[in-house]
Amino acid sequence: MAGSTPFRKRRSRRPELTSGPTGDAARQDDTAGAVAGTGVERGRTASLAAAVGHGARMGGRGARAGLTAVVDRIIATAPRVPVRDLATLREQFPGLGPEELADKLVTGAANGTSTVGAGVGAAAMMPVPPAMPAELAAEIIGVATVEFKLIAELHEVYGVRAPGSARQRATAYLAAWADERGIDVTAPTSVNAALGGQLKRELRQQILKRTVRNLPSLAPFMVGAAVGAVMNRRDTRKLAEKVRKDLRRKQVSWDALPPGTP
Repeated sequence: MAGSTPFRKRRSRRPELTSGPTGDAARQDDTAGAVAGTGVERGRTASLAAAVGHGARMGGRGARAGLTAVVDRIIATAPRVPVRDLATLREQFPGLGPEELADKLVTGAANGTSTVGAGVGAAAMMPVPPAMPAELAAEIIGVATVEFKLIAELHEVYGVRAPGSARQRATAYLAAWADERGIDVTAPTSVNAALGGQLKRELRQQILKRTVRNLPSLAPFMVGAAVGAVMNRRDTRKLAEKVRKDLRRKQVSWDALPPGTP
């Protein structure tokens, strides 16, 4: 038609349909989510590790506190342990020489610590977990008391009594028990050192070793009783042999002891 504007096909004004993000964008979103999830897991793991570390530190402090209490109990008990002097021992075991008398003492002490180990091992089979530390502490203190008495009386038998008062001698013999050797009465510094703070440090180390050693005696089903008895008997004999070997080098003959020595 003349003079009219030619018809032009209008473009559609409807918005184009979208199919969502491209593949690369989707992968980026997934990666970000994975990283976030990993961060959460790492945070949980770190929190768990921190909690475990805190518990271990608390347990370590508790163990050290318990060990200190056991040491203090042994030190407090030692001066009250009845130790027989040489005159009493010779009266109770007439006709025996030093080595024979020492053998008798070692046998009696080994039987004593064996009984302690058997009793504690049997008690530990009871299904009362909180009682375990108390039972173990009782065994350590019981064994220490028997072995302390043995070492003190071995010093009497070999004529190497520690100088000083009964309490000072007890402290010196505790040091000998901790060191697993006889005291040197000719060296006052060795006796004096036993009266200081060094004794507690040595005792703590010794008791820690004994704690680890005595753990098998807490096995269940009565196995602990047998194991505790055998191990205590064996270890007491080993301790006695070490001390006797050391004391033989310092031994003083009974005839050479000063007059009036009990």
